[in-house]
Amino acid sequence: MNGVTGRMGTNQHLIRSVVAIIKQGGVKISDSEYIMPDPILVGRNEIKLKKLAEMAGVEKWTTDLNLVMNDPQYQVYFDAQTTGRRAEAVIQAAKSGKHVYCEKPVATSVESALELYRVCEEAGVKHGVVQDKLWLPGLLKLKRLMENDFFGKILSVRGEFGYWVFEGHTVPAQRPSWNYRKEDDGGIIVDMLCHWRYVLDNLFGEVKGVFCLGATHIPERVDEQGKAYKCTADDAAYATFELEGGVIAHFNSSWVTRVRRDDLLTLHVDGTKGSAVAGLRECWTQHYGNTPKPVWNPDIPNPINFYEGWSKVPEQENFDNAFKAQWELFLKHVVKNDPFPWNLMEGAKGVQLAEKGLESWAKKAWVEIGRIH
Repeated sequence: MNGVTGRMGTNQHLIRSVVAIIKQGGVKISDSEYIMPDPILVGRNEIKLKKLAEMAGVEKWTTDLNLVMNDPQYQVYFDAQTTGRRAEAVIQAAKSGKHVYCEKPVATSVESALELYRVCEEAGVKHGVVQDKLWLPGLLKLKRLMENDFFGKILSVRGEFGYWVFEGHTVPAQRPSWNYRKEDDGGIIVDMLCHWRYVLDNLFGEVKGVFCLGATHIPERVDEQGKAYKCTADDAAYATFELEGGVIAHFNSSWVTRVRRDDLLTLHVDGTKGSAVAGLRECWTQHYGNTPKPVWNPDIPNPINFYEGWSKVPEQENFDNAFKAQWELFLKHVVKNDPFPWNLMEGAKGVQLAEKGLESWAKKAWVEIGRIH
C-alpha cells in the first residue's frame, strides 16, 4: 500500500477498508475459505510510516518501493500517492507482475491513463480504480429506486458537491495545499469530474458532451508550513453534461461554498413519475401523486412547505463502508476472478472528462466526449 499516509489513504483505505477486513476475519468466499490481506505500508517518510503502522496495528512498512516490487510475496500493488507520482509506480508494479488497484485520477493525462491500461493488459495482471461513490448508501438507495422504475423516464440530474475549505490565514485549512496548485496537479475539475464520470456512466447514462466553467475564487491560501502561496488551480467548477438517452446533468463542485442542503454531496433526480434527492447516506423521494401544485405569487408567504411532501427511503439493507465494499470486490476479482468492471479503462474515462472539462473552460465552448480505447 503506497502513499497511504495521506488523509484519504489512512482513513478510508487502510483503517476502514484493509484493517477492517483483517479484523472481520477476511473476505468470505465460501464456508471454509477467506481472503486475508497481509499489507505492507510504503512511503517516503520513515517517521510517518512507523507512526501509521503502529496506529493501524500493521507490522510491516518500508521506504524501499523496489524491495517490495521485487518480492513475490506481495501480489497486489495499491497506489494512493499524489496523481503525478502514480503512473511510474503503476507501470513498475504491472511489469513486476503485481495486480494493480489505485486511486483516481489514475494519471495526469488521457494518454498516460491509457498507457497504464495497456501495460497492465500486456502484463496479464488484473487492475482496478477506486470508484467509491457507487457504494455510498444514498446512491445505492437511488439505484434501487431506478431498478424498481420509481422515476419513469429520467429527465435530469442535479449534483451539488462541496463545502468551505478555510484559507489558513486564521482558521487552519482542512485540505492539503497541493489541491490549489496546478503545478502540483491540483484543481477541483481534475479531482471531481473523474467522480462525476463514473457516477453518471454507471447510474444514468454515458456522458456524451460537457460545458464546464471553472474558477479560482480564492487567490491566496496558507500552506502546511504557515506560508502564504498563490492559488493557481480552480477551486470551483460549474458543469453541464449531456448523457446517452437525453438525460441532462448539471454539477456544481466547490471548495468555496457554505452548505445549506442535506449533505456535502446531494443528487437531485427528476423523472416523469417521481423525484429523489440522495445524499451520502440518506435518500428522499416525492412521487407524482404527492407532488404539490405551486402557483407563483411573490407578494404573499408561500403556503406550501416544500420539504413536507418528501418521504425518507427506509433502511432496507445493510451498507458497508463504500471503500471497503469495493476493496472486497477487487480482492475477490484477484483471487476468484469475479467480475470487476471498474478497471483502468474506466479510470481513463474519468481523466478524459476532466481534460474535456478543462478544454471547455479554456474555449468557453461545448465539447463532445468521444470514445477512447
